[in-house]
Amino acid sequence: METKKDAQEGSLILLKQGAEARVFESSFVGRKSIVKERFSKKYRHPTLDSKITVKRLNAEARCMTKARRLGVSTPALYFVDSVLYTLTIEYVEGPSVKDVLLEFGLHGVVEEKMDDITRQIGNAIGKLHDGGLIHGDLTTSNMLIQNGTNKLVLIDFGLSFTSTLPEDKAVDLYVLERALLSMHSSCGNVMDKILAAYRKSSKQWSSTLNKLAQGTIYATCDKEVESAPWLGDCYTSLAHHPLHLAAGKVTSTHDIRSPVIAWVRLILNFVYVIL
Repeated sequence: METKKDAQEGSLILLKQGAEARVFESSFVGRKSIVKERFSKKYRHPTLDSKITVKRLNAEARCMTKARRLGVSTPALYFVDSVLYTLTIEYVEGPSVKDVLLEFGLHGVVEEKMDDITRQIGNAIGKLHDGGLIHGDLTTSNMLIQNGTNKLVLIDFGLSFTSTLPEDKAVDLYVLERALLSMHSSCGNVMDKILAAYRKSSKQWSSTLNKLAQGTIYATCDKEVESAPWLGDCYTSLAHHPLHLAAGKVTSTHDIRSPVIAWVRLILNFVYVIL
């Protein structure tokens, strides 16, 4: 794909690039749009790379569409190109929740606005989870506040998948909690407000929050890995990924301390990243 200067003529302006995709500003049938291009991985065989990329592209499109059917605001999907590996979606005008909360951290929290944002976040996640959809990357960078309506819009479903397991839902919430603690600790305990809204929105909140509270999904390195400190980083990285279930559910701290199980999970995670 060629990046040009004038977005008004349907060409592309690079906005950002991540490990899996590039994001461009463009236009589609006269509408301002976003083009997300999944690029090929040169270390993979071309045929395998094409199959994997198309599969992930279609999965992202399906998850975004499913989220809208569940009543969650997402950008409208305009076009899927399985040849150029691109998704063309609606351009949503407005700041990210990350920018809003960073502003709160600098100049003080506007309680009314904070309550509205946290209520919308909890409500949206509850709808996703009750519908069997895991976002996979719930960070404040992937949430926008639409100008004019102040409506929360979820973006970037590149890591999303379908699951009804409380463990997967709890991991989704844990990723958000880590993001809030690392980026927005000065805003107070935002996660408590989000979970309060989540309880009201989700009919299945009890089992999910029980898993989150029990600590069966993740381990804190200073407590859970005292007998095997070298497993700390290994397990923490795996706990963020759906493959934490591939070698069996974690049901006790003894499972975390088992070198065999830990290494199996590490190998499975490595294989997933390579593919």
